[in-house]
Amino acid sequence: MKLDIPIKDSFRESRVFSSRLTITVIGIAILSLLLLARLVYLQIVSYGHYETLSQKNRINSLPLPPVRGLILDRNGVVLAQNFPVYTLEITPELAGDMESLITDISRLIEISAGDLERFNKQRKKRPKFEPQVLRTHLSDAEAARIAVKRPFMPGVELQVRLQRHYPLGTLGIHTLGYVGRISEDDQRTIDTSRYRGTQYIGKLGIEKSYESILLGRVGIERNEVNAYGRKLREVSRIAPVAGKNLYLNIDTRLQALAENALAEKRGAVVAIEPSTGAVLTFASVPTYDPNQFVNGIDQASYKSLLDNIDKPLINRALNGQYAPGSTIKPFLGLAGLALGKITTTTEVNCKGWYSLPGSRHRFRDWKKTGHGITNLKKAITESCDVYFYTLATKLGIELMTQALAPFGFGRKTGIDLALESKGLLPTQEWKDARKEPWYAGETVIFGIGQGPILVTPLQLATATAMIANNGVRMQPILRFASENPVTHKINRFTPKVRNRLPDFVLPYLPAIQEAMVNVVHGKKGTGRRIGWNAKYKIAGKTGTSQVKGIKQNEVYNRDLTPERFRDHALFIAYAPADDPKIAVAVIVENGEHGSSAAAPIARKLMDEYLLGNAS
Repeated sequence: MKLDIPIKDSFRESRVFSSRLTITVIGIAILSLLLLARLVYLQIVSYGHYETLSQKNRINSLPLPPVRGLILDRNGVVLAQNFPVYTLEITPELAGDMESLITDISRLIEISAGDLERFNKQRKKRPKFEPQVLRTHLSDAEAARIAVKRPFMPGVELQVRLQRHYPLGTLGIHTLGYVGRISEDDQRTIDTSRYRGTQYIGKLGIEKSYESILLGRVGIERNEVNAYGRKLREVSRIAPVAGKNLYLNIDTRLQALAENALAEKRGAVVAIEPSTGAVLTFASVPTYDPNQFVNGIDQASYKSLLDNIDKPLINRALNGQYAPGSTIKPFLGLAGLALGKITTTTEVNCKGWYSLPGSRHRFRDWKKTGHGITNLKKAITESCDVYFYTLATKLGIELMTQALAPFGFGRKTGIDLALESKGLLPTQEWKDARKEPWYAGETVIFGIGQGPILVTPLQLATATAMIANNGVRMQPILRFASENPVTHKINRFTPKVRNRLPDFVLPYLPAIQEAMVNVVHGKKGTGRRIGWNAKYKIAGKTGTSQVKGIKQNEVYNRDLTPERFRDHALFIAYAPADDPKIAVAVIVENGEHGSSAAAPIARKLMDEYLLGNAS
C-alpha cells in the first residue's frame, strides 16, 4: 500500500514563522509605546491633577464654622448668644447604605420627619465629603447611646456645636430678628463659600442687617485619614475668625417697660435720642419667641402665628402704617407760620364744626361745644380741630405735603433694618395715578391727620426728635458699636445728620415747642394728666385716629363699637423740654384716647430714662 506523505517545505515554514514573529514584535512595540505614552501622560502631563486626587484619598478637609458674634444692648445686656448643643452629623460619602444607617440610628434616638426632610435637602446641596446635620439638641442620654454605637456606624459623628439662642425670649424680637436655616432662596443670593460648615443665616432684624459683621470667617482643618475615613492626624489648620460682637443703642430697661406697658394691647413704642438719632426703644406688641425659628418652626406653630388675629409677626414700629391724627398738628402749625398763612396771633372762632364755603357738610370738632376764639397755641394745646380745618384749607394739599416731607413723612427713615415701610404722603399726582379726583373735603381732614395720609411709629418718633433738636433730623440708628472679640477693640458708630429744616422755618420753631409744652403742663392741655408731678418739663401732643368712619348725623357710641373698630390712640413727646434727651412716639391700636392710653406709656419711659424711676 502506498502512503501519500507531503514533502516538508522548510523554507516556506521559515518564512511564515519570520512573518509572525515580525508582526508580534511590531505589536509588542506599539503596545509598549502606547503604555509608555500613557505613563508619560499620567506621570508628567497630569501629575498635578492626580496628585490632588491622591491627596483627597488621604487628606480630608473640613470647614470650621466661626463663632457668631453676640448682640448686646447699650449697657452690655446679652440679647443674642451662642450655647453648646449635641449634634448628630453624617458624612454621606463614608456612610454606605444611608437608609440602613438612619434606620439603625432611629433605634437609638428619635428622628422626626422634619429632621429627615432637612437632612435630605442638605445632601443634595452640599458636598458629600462634608458632614451633614441629622439632628440637633440631643439630650445627654441620647448622646451617650450614639457615642457607644458610633464605632459601628461609618460616617456618623457626634459633635458639640454652638447654636443661636435669645436669652430674653420675646423681648425685642422685632428689633433683633432671628437666625434660621439657610433656605434654597438664601443659597441663590449668598456666597456659599462663606457659609461652609454652618447652616444658619440672619433672617430678620439686626441679625439680617448686620449678617456680614456677625458671621465671621470660616476656617479649614486638613486631616490625614485612613481607608475608613477615620482621622489619623491633623495636617494643617486655618482657624476660623469669630464674628464681631454688636452693641445696640437699645436700652433693655426701656424696651421691657414699653412692651410690658402695652401688655395685652396691640401697638408700638419708639424712643430716640434727638441729638444722635440713637434708637433707645423699638417695641412692637404682640411679640413671639424667636428661639422656635432657629432650627425651623413646625408648620402647626407657624400657622398659629400667621392666623393669630393680633398679627404678632408684624413689626408695627417699622411697618405699621397709621393715620397720625392730631399728632400732625404741630407740624402743620409750623408750616402755616413759615409759609405766612397764619401768625401766632391769628384767631379762628371754633363753634364745634367747620364747613367749606358753599357746602352744608359739617366737619366736626372733637369738642361738640367748640373752643371759642382760638389762636395757634391754644389750638395745639387743646387740639382744636376747627382751627386746623381752616389752616388746611388755606395751605392746600400741595403745600402741606411739601412742608411735611422734610420731617421724613412719606419716605423711609433709613434706619438700619430691612423692609422698612415708607407710609403715605398723598399728592395730586398720587390721586391722578389712581385715576381718582382729589376732593376738597380730603384737604380739610388732612389738617387733623385723617384721610389718605399714613405714618409709621418710627417716622413719628424721628419727626418729633427733629422738633426737639431744633430742626436737625438725625439718622435713626440701632447700632451703637461693634467689638472685636479677640482684641476687644471698639468701633463706635458716628451720628449722621439726615437733613435740616430750611433756615426760613427755624425762627418759628420756638412757638411750636412752647405750644407742645403747654399740651402737657397747661391747665387745659390734652396731655396734662402726665404732666402732673413731673420733675422735668415735657413737650408733647396727643392724637386720636379714626379706624371706622362716622356718618354726618351719627354719634359715636363706644359700647356699641367693636373693640377693633375703636379709634387708635397716639402720643408724641420729648423731654426735658429745655434740653431734650429723649423723644417718644406711642401708638396703641384701638386705645381710643391718646391722653389716657398712649401718653402714660411715654411718661413711664421718660421717667425711667431720665430719673431711673418709672413709678
